[in-house]
Amino acid sequence: MSLKRVLSLRTVVSTSAGLTFSTACFVAAAQVASYLAGDAAWLAILVAGVLTLLTAAVFSELNGMFPSAAGLRLYLSKAFGEKFSQAVSLLYMLVITLVVGTETYVLGHVLNYAIPAISPLIWVVVMLVVATAMNLRGVNIAGAFQDFFTYGLVASLVIFAVVAFGRTGIHLQAPLATNGLGGLFNAVAVGVFLFVGFEWVTPLAEEVTQGNVIPRGMFLAVGLLTVVYALFTMAMTATVPGALRQTLLASPTPHLVFGEAVLGRTGVWWMTLTSLAASVTTFNAGLITISRFMYASAREAVLPKWFSQVNVRFATPQNAIISLFFVGLAVSAAVFFSGRYLTLVLMGSAMESIIYAVGAWAVLTLRRRLPDQERPFRAAGGNLLPAAAVIVFGVLALGVMLQNLWVPVLLGLAALACYLYVLYAVPRLKALQAAERDAARQARAARRRPVSTEAAAAADAPTD
Repeated sequence: MSLKRVLSLRTVVSTSAGLTFSTACFVAAAQVASYLAGDAAWLAILVAGVLTLLTAAVFSELNGMFPSAAGLRLYLSKAFGEKFSQAVSLLYMLVITLVVGTETYVLGHVLNYAIPAISPLIWVVVMLVVATAMNLRGVNIAGAFQDFFTYGLVASLVIFAVVAFGRTGIHLQAPLATNGLGGLFNAVAVGVFLFVGFEWVTPLAEEVTQGNVIPRGMFLAVGLLTVVYALFTMAMTATVPGALRQTLLASPTPHLVFGEAVLGRTGVWWMTLTSLAASVTTFNAGLITISRFMYASAREAVLPKWFSQVNVRFATPQNAIISLFFVGLAVSAAVFFSGRYLTLVLMGSAMESIIYAVGAWAVLTLRRRLPDQERPFRAAGGNLLPAAAVIVFGVLALGVMLQNLWVPVLLGLAALACYLYVLYAVPRLKALQAAERDAARQARAARRRPVSTEAAAAADAPTD
């Protein structure tokens, strides 16, 4: 059974943006500000947003060439071969899933700050259950849910920033002070985390109403995110009194410090509800897109066939969705008790930069190998744009990994695990799938060619 084409541009934008919105993004925004001397975080976010727009052009070209739920895995397969594409895409999916642990850790601190009597883990379970139930009922329901929360979240962040400026006035201290090129470089590198996962909307290519919806949706989502993040971060660093500035930058809940500084307990509750909305959009959008990626991978025998099962009534990859629920719980618990959330933030930033560089490299390779392939969208500027993306994001990935040596170590171990899985497990899955296809084909052939009674008797007769 195939997936249904029901998603409009509105839902593509909300899903692409919702994949990046998370409570952990407030921590990343504060980290961006901490690298800069004054209130210049907006500048780093603007640069990161412009670089991400370049990547949106790259993924738009790839998506137009190969519109499939397999997304990144298919693009890299066409450019670099099966083993490389399988290992990299599985690694990316693994890192994005691990980032959910960062989200739940930060959300736990938010809820403890606002409602100490309720365990944060209870809220995590509730949100995962709600998001899973919505996704199991169908992508159109999950999409409407995504629209409501994503656009509501955008409105909440913009309104609160305007309220903050209105109550305290705009007091920007050196809005162009970047603390040198090193400070700006580090800020931009972490700023990429604010956009992490926007391109994961490409696995919805088999469920959109029109072919050009996904490229348009990604561009609109990145533009919207850049404006909202820059405005909110500028308000967060410019309106908090000087005595609280360092507390804000070092806190796992900087937006709560910001909210309390502006509106007291009302601000805390406002930001708490905003965190809940951000986490819901992340969980929901993650389930929508990653489950489709798992479905497509299982369909191609990269993951076990069990993950490709589609619910007949709702046309959703139910086994992939249910599996993600339990994986999300396990990862959330591990990060919650270990407390290593900043390492995962940096891992997400590094992995995202790596994927952007590899995606741009794939565009260059496919332009050379498949020059006549139809391209409904083509990134402008010839080969200059994708080549620049390879260099820029490759350098950014290296810069992030040098900030924390645990990042390259953990990414290396995860990459090794994915490569070994591709080397040993995937061939067995493909052989099993091929054997099942042969058996089914033989069974169909046997039903089409009934054996006569005389032939069957002759076949059963003993021979000398």
